[in-house]
Amino acid sequence: MKYKIYLKSILVPLILGTLVGLITAKSMDYNTLIKPILSPPGIIFPIVWSILYILMGISYGILKENNLDSNCQKIYYTQLIVNLLWSIIFFSLKLRFMAFLWIILLDILVILMIRCFIKNNKVSGYLQILYLVWVLFATYLNLAIFILNR
Repeated sequence: MKYKIYLKSILVPLILGTLVGLITAKSMDYNTLIKPILSPPGIIFPIVWSILYILMGISYGILKENNLDSNCQKIYYTQLIVNLLWSIIFFSLKLRFMAFLWIILLDILVILMIRCFIKNNKVSGYLQILYLVWVLFATYLNLAIFILNR
């Protein structure tokens, strides 16, 4: 039965991330933007996000298996929704500054999520450190792209 918890926990962010990717695909303009140094090639993003969504699902599965704290659950789903909406704001709506403010909210939510996860299960929380690093890097990219493409 444990595998069902993990399968669902991993599939939810992966499927939602894929759906957002499909929604934003036609408006994706990353390759045409002026980008700052350290900008990775566009192909890197789906690979990294897939790995991060899998780690996110494993972390959430660990907590679900051990009676997840309802506060952690609220933070987890809130950050996931904020995460998914960022792509729509940045790529589909092309509201780069709004996306920057939005990703700062995501940074805060990911930090809160990690703290909550660590309090309940250290491994679950530590699995999210890479996610935080990536979102902070994305914050840098978002701000730089906004500035360079005004």
